[in-house]
Amino acid sequence: MERTRSPSLGRMTQTTSVAVLGTGIMGAAMARNLARAGLAVRAWNRTRAKAEPLAADGVRVADTPAEAVADADVVLTILHDGPAVLAALEQAAPALRPGAVWAQATTAGLEGLGALTAFAADHGLVLVDAPVLGTRQPAENGQLVVLAAGPETARTPLEPVFGAVGARTLWVGDSAAEGAASRLKLVINSWALAVTHGVAEAVALARGLGVDPRGFLDAVAGGPLDMPYLGFKAGQLLGGDLTPSFATRTAEKDARLIVAAGEQAGVRLDVAAAGAERFRRAIAQGHGDQDMAASYFASFDGERESADGPPGA
Repeated sequence: MERTRSPSLGRMTQTTSVAVLGTGIMGAAMARNLARAGLAVRAWNRTRAKAEPLAADGVRVADTPAEAVADADVVLTILHDGPAVLAALEQAAPALRPGAVWAQATTAGLEGLGALTAFAADHGLVLVDAPVLGTRQPAENGQLVVLAAGPETARTPLEPVFGAVGARTLWVGDSAAEGAASRLKLVINSWALAVTHGVAEAVALARGLGVDPRGFLDAVAGGPLDMPYLGFKAGQLLGGDLTPSFATRTAEKDARLIVAAGEQAGVRLDVAAAGAERFRRAIAQGHGDQDMAASYFASFDGERESADGPPGA
């Protein structure tokens, strides 16, 4: 990055420094892409072992959130939920530089965002509500879509950051506190989770009725009922590989945030509520760390599925 004065940072920087808090499926990929883009990256994760492989990509692994954020131009949070983000930032508070830009990418929900907005105001941080669209593969390829809401002054310092992790950035508002980006993310996730459950239940019903699920896929192929996501999720089930691109445990959390947002808005979301319960059952059966296509298992008695496995296994 050329030596420039960022309007929001108010000081000269030669290389944008980024602190990444959270190195799960998404955070690790984002940290790698930031480092590959030439940014100075420090990363922290509650379980340090999950962050250590990033050192091979030029990421400095920190022992504490405070060490990670010390003098950082941009702080990027991508943790499990709002309380996890707040806990990490509270630990980092003594080292946070007033005026630093905070890109908050965790799906925290509307109530969670309120608490984070208050923290940013108390510590003089420039908060940008920045949830992302995409799962493991888009994250690894730097092809996420960033939904962003925040002040105009934050956009210049965030250009190299969002450019490294995403294919495009969609600015939907100029105030993080209004939650425009988080609201849009919840709407999009409600659709993605509903489709996932639809695929899982269709494959489960096919199995229960003695129908080859591939016959179902062949029948709808190329027609109005077909879609790439159907093929992707059904392929995971039929291939017996539930390596998470989006974990069931995280999907259950998001489903409950969606239901809560609907209640706050006076919108009854029966499908989302039932979907959250399906995820809960799948987690109880031991599938919390598998891909959310594991909603499939919620259609059966857990003991039966532990013996039979997914349809393609």
